[in-house]
Amino acid sequence: MATPQPYLEASSGDTTALYRLAGSSAETLQLALGLSRALQTSLDPSRLVDLFSDHMQGFVCHDGMLYRNDALDIQHRLGDQARHRCTYSLNIGDEPLGELVFCRASKFSVAETALMEDYLCYLLYPLRNALLYQTALHMAQKDPLTGVYNRGALDEALYREIGYSRRQSGNLSLVILDIDRFKNINDDYGHIIGDCVLKAVAASIQDCMRTADQLFRYGGEEFVVLMRDTDARGACLLAERIRKAVEGLPCHCSGADIPVTISAGVSTLRADDTAHSLFDQADQALYLAKQQGRNQVRCAGKDL
Repeated sequence: MATPQPYLEASSGDTTALYRLAGSSAETLQLALGLSRALQTSLDPSRLVDLFSDHMQGFVCHDGMLYRNDALDIQHRLGDQARHRCTYSLNIGDEPLGELVFCRASKFSVAETALMEDYLCYLLYPLRNALLYQTALHMAQKDPLTGVYNRGALDEALYREIGYSRRQSGNLSLVILDIDRFKNINDDYGHIIGDCVLKAVAASIQDCMRTADQLFRYGGEEFVVLMRDTDARGACLLAERIRKAVEGLPCHCSGADIPVTISAGVSTLRADDTAHSLFDQADQALYLAKQQGRNQVRCAGKDL
């Protein structure tokens, strides 16, 4: 059900205003049917909020809406975020679906809040279906061992981030990180300990990253970090910080102390780069780091 929060703003109102907003009973039924049908047309939570807002204007006029779902990192704003608000926690049983806020320049009446609560019920099940779908998509992009994004997610993110960088005239950098002599770790200690090392390295990389950076497991013992709004110098510094963190990592797996180092190659987007060429530059820099002794960072076009 939709549960009003303690800070729900509402003032008393009369039913005359309610019927002016909703119209006759026949018109109300048509609006309700239209709302119900519209909410069956999308599995995108943000789109559902847009549709809900559009149809709710026929019941309760409002200037804007805000939908938040922290579990899936969704925050969708629509219209004017005016000062008077009605805020609802959306739930089906014990299952939280997020928070929805109605916004308006003038206060909502008691009759209007009653209508909003009634018609929020139309949103709950379509929203839950959309959130389950988005969760499934999210999990399909995750590496099951380390919990970071996988190679398929990297392919999508590269094109998306390059497009963003071009539109904003900003920097984009990429780091490829490879665990040194990882095959020897698997051969000497076994694959279970090898998996433990992979998880420890992924956690160490994440500890060094900024909030906006994205981490992917490219395959085997290779990881990739995408850094929005980061120039070559900043990317090389981050790669070196990660290298030092991994080198000093107390990697204890099943009673064994495993010494771990990584090598890294760094590239920064140039005017004529594609996703392939950006990745290839970092890959060549990584090859140079391996060739020159491992446990080091090399940046495309220069040495660190």
